[in-house]
Amino acid sequence: MLLLSTGCAGSSWKSVRKTPRNPLAAQLQLLSRQGPQATERTKQLLRQYDLEKLAEGDHREALEALAKELELEPTAEKTYAYAELSYIAGNRAEALGKKATALELFAASAAHSYYYLFDPKFSRQDHVYDPQFRGACDLYNGSLEAALRIVRAQGKLTPGSVYRINTPRHEFQVALQLSGRWDPEDFDHFEFASDYEVNGLRNQHRQYGLGVPLIAICKGAKTGKPEDKYLPPGLAYPLTAFLEVTPQKQEQGAAVHFCKIELYDPLMQSEVKIGRKTTPLEADISTPLAYYLDQPQFRETDLATWGLLLPGHTEAVQGLYMLEPYDPQKIPVVMVHGLWSSPITWMEMFNDLRAQPEIRDNYQFWFYLYPTGEPFWISATQFRRDLQKAREDLDPKHQALALDQSVLIGHSMGGLVSRMQTIDSQQDFWTLVTDQSPQALQGTDQDKQQLMSMLFFEPSPSVRQVITLGTPHRGSDFANSATKWLGRHLIALPESLTIAEERLKAANPNYFRDEMLAVATSVDSLAPDSPVLPKILDAPKAPWVKYHTVIGVIDQNTWLGTFAGRSDGVVEYASAHLDEAASELVVTSDHNNVHRHPRSILRVRSILRDHVEELRQEYVAAMQQGAPLHPAFPNSTVMQAGHSTPIQNGVPPAGTYAPPMPESSLLTPSNEKPW
Repeated sequence: MLLLSTGCAGSSWKSVRKTPRNPLAAQLQLLSRQGPQATERTKQLLRQYDLEKLAEGDHREALEALAKELELEPTAEKTYAYAELSYIAGNRAEALGKKATALELFAASAAHSYYYLFDPKFSRQDHVYDPQFRGACDLYNGSLEAALRIVRAQGKLTPGSVYRINTPRHEFQVALQLSGRWDPEDFDHFEFASDYEVNGLRNQHRQYGLGVPLIAICKGAKTGKPEDKYLPPGLAYPLTAFLEVTPQKQEQGAAVHFCKIELYDPLMQSEVKIGRKTTPLEADISTPLAYYLDQPQFRETDLATWGLLLPGHTEAVQGLYMLEPYDPQKIPVVMVHGLWSSPITWMEMFNDLRAQPEIRDNYQFWFYLYPTGEPFWISATQFRRDLQKAREDLDPKHQALALDQSVLIGHSMGGLVSRMQTIDSQQDFWTLVTDQSPQALQGTDQDKQQLMSMLFFEPSPSVRQVITLGTPHRGSDFANSATKWLGRHLIALPESLTIAEERLKAANPNYFRDEMLAVATSVDSLAPDSPVLPKILDAPKAPWVKYHTVIGVIDQNTWLGTFAGRSDGVVEYASAHLDEAASELVVTSDHNNVHRHPRSILRVRSILRDHVEELRQEYVAAMQQGAPLHPAFPNSTVMQAGHSTPIQNGVPPAGTYAPPMPESSLLTPSNEKPW
């Protein structure tokens, strides 16, 4: 049955690890019964300086003796050994409940690991080939995380704070700062990514380097920015804590280390420069997403089922959503789910696409939530309004040229909702309803406007690419008499729709045909005999839009494939195919997973990359013709990347823009309640 085959199931997105992920656990035997142990290489160095007898104690004496040797002759080997012994001693102190001592030792370990990695006097060409180099990276990350855990337990992990940590031979002055687009008041608290195991996503995307991956949980406070209404509460973002230590100086017998811990956004910045070295940041992109998705509202409230069976109950939460702050210099990719689904269905693709630097540097991802029990053309009408309203909210002066290069990605019925943003209705949809003049229509202005907006529309001037996955462009045989009957008995359309329709019919006797208005639910609208589907196929398409299709076909060598034929179990290949598509990909998949298939995600990634390259070529060609940079974006990354083609003499280049939408088509705003 269509209703069952397109359903979605809840899942647990993350779980808490018994012990945090720590690359040092094996090499330093952190979990052994004997407690942490120095590596053989460090023991060898201690033997060379007649300090081996101190290697098995609490390391205090060894550290004191090693510090004297470092003062006499600083070497990379000694610095590494000092960092390692400090880390081990810190673990032992923490196990004994000596938090202050442990914090001192972890700070010393992090600082000396930093010196090993960045001090110019230790640099040499073969440094990175030494296994000790990766060990120093792990010590840096591990000791910094251990220190931050103690600071958090004290309630002091607050950006803008300054800490002082004193030991007999060292003083650390540490400033904690936020970098990039964030302010200290944006976040409620921080979690450590290493505490969690990702369950609900197939791929966990990390970048390896230096720093401590954090999960920053937003406060949800309103900033007064137009984007506030599009950001759901409780969002979690990846941050990376990076420690930078300035050269030490001696004050009253103690070495003073001036330290700065910067919290970087790895979605915006993937590396830092220390001196002449460019260093990648350690980052975890996926765990914060899983942390956010594991909130109770996603497990206890099935948005997909409510949206299918009781569309009126989802009106309060339908609309566009962003999972990151709006960026005027990035192209929107708007993901539109299908029948009996919700934006959660896109998380697999979103996770994989956002992990690619060339994608996240050029694109921002938006998600559209709508009630899937309604006929899809009603949802397409609301989607049109919501896209226009978002543009007016976010870019009222239409200066963000990246917004005119938008990409729509639709799964199943969402592909039809997306495709209807790129066609010209002309009179074709009106004639499905009546052969009489629109001027003769009687009723309230609101009722007439609601009907007119559904039947008369123009292609969006801002959409440049549409990707449909498993979309029934010619309907689905699963929308048969049985499922239609079931849908009509299970799906309750909003009263605002049904009552308005009855009012119009009462005010206009013998005016309407039943050809389109008789379609009661989304299941009816997806039937092969649905009157709207042929009109969409034949309607004039925006010449500036490219279409792409991804089509699922169940493995023909399985019993299910034999039964399903050349289809994904719900949509036939012939229905999902588009003659005008610039590209088509067939993947071995059922309908419910065609948009999660690895090859589908790779194809979307390729389309997005090609889109940027085409825009770059347009931009270069325009520059060669002497077109100036757009005044709103002098030297902007968008313009440098070619995300938009400048306008010459007030006339856009062919294939770049459509005529603007008439003012009469700007309809009521979308609601502002959070997803």
